[in-house]
Amino acid sequence: MKRHALWPTVSLLGLVAAQQVAAQTSVDTSSSNGARADEAPTMVVTASRTNTTKEDSPQTVRIISEEEIAQQLDVTTDSSQILSNLLPSYSPNRQKMTGSGETLRGRTPLFLIDGIPQSNPLRPTGREAHTIDFSQVEQIEVIQGANATNGVGAAGGVINIITKRPEPGSFNQHFGVQMTTPTSELDEDTLSYKTDYGFSGNKGNVDYLFGLSYEDQGLYLDAKDDPVGVDNTQGDLMDSRSYDLLGKIAYWIDDDQRIQFTLNHYDIEGHNDYVSVTGDRDAGIPTTSERGTPEGDAPFNEVWTTGLSYENYDLAGMHLSAQAYYQDYEALFGATDSSSFQDPSLAPVGTYYDQSSAKTEKFGTKVSLTKDDLWDDRLKLTGGFDTLFDETEQYLYQSNRTYVPPTEYTDLSPFFQAELQPIDSLLLSAGVRYEYAELDIDDYQTVWANNGVDVEGGNPDFDETLYNVGAVWKPVDRVSLFANYSEGFSIPDVGRALRGIDTPGQSVDSIDNLRPIVTENVETGVRFEGDRLSAELSYYESTSDFGSRLTEEDGVFIMNRQETQITGIEASVDYAFTERHSGRLAYSHMTGLYDSDDDGDLDAELSGLDVSPDRLIGSWSANWTDKVSTFLQANYSFDETYDEDDREFDGYLLVDAAVGYQLPTGKLNVGVSNLLDEDYITYYSQSALVNDDRYFAGRGRTLTVGYSVDF
Repeated sequence: MKRHALWPTVSLLGLVAAQQVAAQTSVDTSSSNGARADEAPTMVVTASRTNTTKEDSPQTVRIISEEEIAQQLDVTTDSSQILSNLLPSYSPNRQKMTGSGETLRGRTPLFLIDGIPQSNPLRPTGREAHTIDFSQVEQIEVIQGANATNGVGAAGGVINIITKRPEPGSFNQHFGVQMTTPTSELDEDTLSYKTDYGFSGNKGNVDYLFGLSYEDQGLYLDAKDDPVGVDNTQGDLMDSRSYDLLGKIAYWIDDDQRIQFTLNHYDIEGHNDYVSVTGDRDAGIPTTSERGTPEGDAPFNEVWTTGLSYENYDLAGMHLSAQAYYQDYEALFGATDSSSFQDPSLAPVGTYYDQSSAKTEKFGTKVSLTKDDLWDDRLKLTGGFDTLFDETEQYLYQSNRTYVPPTEYTDLSPFFQAELQPIDSLLLSAGVRYEYAELDIDDYQTVWANNGVDVEGGNPDFDETLYNVGAVWKPVDRVSLFANYSEGFSIPDVGRALRGIDTPGQSVDSIDNLRPIVTENVETGVRFEGDRLSAELSYYESTSDFGSRLTEEDGVFIMNRQETQITGIEASVDYAFTERHSGRLAYSHMTGLYDSDDDGDLDAELSGLDVSPDRLIGSWSANWTDKVSTFLQANYSFDETYDEDDREFDGYLLVDAAVGYQLPTGKLNVGVSNLLDEDYITYYSQSALVNDDRYFAGRGRTLTVGYSVDF
């Protein structure tokens, strides 16, 4: 069937060429000339909402290919670590279930799966990077810098995770299994294993796909062969089990119309076999773990995501894209005797353990209509309308007390975007998006620790008009200069603001901290795209006049609304040495400031809770023969100093390597993570907070052996 041009696969001239192809292409499944055209479709960045190609984008765009994801999965299954390994402006990851403090360009990114928001605007849990197993992922689009193209969120950019698509053929199957162990010992307590299976194909006008993965992780060891500290409260990847189920079915109504249903269910839960042993930050002794049963139930993350999409590639000469989605999200955090959980009616103050659970239900729609052949194909117009209906609450799990009251959020957003190419070498873009947001909160009472005050409910509403304008100029062949101004719209952590009220007589309508965050992003840069060499350099400045910054007080994070500004430089170079060998080098530098005394002067530095250290990432891929391939990457985080002396960061170098061997049937992969067995404390533990309990060492050297087969 001709429609399989929609499910392109990259033919490799070796792994090297694949990286170059990935850097220049995207993951859209359509072409403007009709879905089932014989010619290969034009690759576009679907998260842009306007079918813009990477080379025509006025912002920095990174397309992470399936081959790159597979390379990373040979050394780690941690999705946030994979992103950190590939994106220098993404924070060094925490290696935990929670990713709070992991940012993109110093601000929180909006996570999407096939365009469906994974981020929870009302009560962020920090687990947005752990809502899908990356073995189910085909490509990832990353648009860096604040923008409003996909609605609420995206202060730091958009990370759109594209799930696998049916491969050409009537019936295809894949099976994979792998085992991971510390190199210092092979023990059932420290052993991790994973398996995945999937099939896909087509029959007549129907395309289908099914994927299932299961992973069980053991105890992590650091470079000194000591157990890494378990985070019993926020949740941990080690000593956990997870599974992911992905299903897709699509029906071609005719050559230009297609409807698809997608379901993804991800579940991760700790085994609760270890308790943390508090370290000593001042003495340089990290937190470790020992056998034991923690208080309460094990932390978990459970997510159901469903989507129904419709594409019409020739609706009176226009492209209509429509999507409706629903997500059911629940996160449980571990038990603690936090001061905010105490209540003398339950137990003597200081002795009561409780845990919180956050629940979110989201329903939304995204519709866009594009006309791209106006004015002799020099003008493209896109209009659309997005909706989001979100209901979130957080309660105390053991005592069934309200922690954050049920909160309903409505967001309605029409938008319009235009692209004009007045001359062949110049592409101009401009757009406007209107955001109307409303909160609906009933009367509620705060917990005893916040004086048990009664708070009057309300219906605060906000509206913002957001603008973007950009230009891409190609003065000579292969060279592009680009500049962009864009605005992002975010809701602050509503749950944190509501649960923190401790003064009588307050009402929801009077809480200033509920006001939206508008982030302005200015970026300029230059690109070069050659046959063997591609390079990019950009400078950006991200400002929010009424931003959000967290500080820790007595183990509880408090939200501060202050002006913030982040500036940075990013650079990357990709080079194909030969048809079989390629390398990549990428660098990020950023600085962050905030107004500490609200006098209009940016007088203090943002800490590691907000911004990343300078980072340099290098990688080398090779196909030595048709059977043997290798991959080597080095990730260096530079030393960093902040205003607070106790948050200085001692940088570290992490090196990973992998070898693949094609067997007569299937492929064998061997990967080594932290090849040099670097002994280090994670960036978050050093620079994001000052805390003995979460002074965690990073994982030591591990060996992963895997086998996969397609049949």
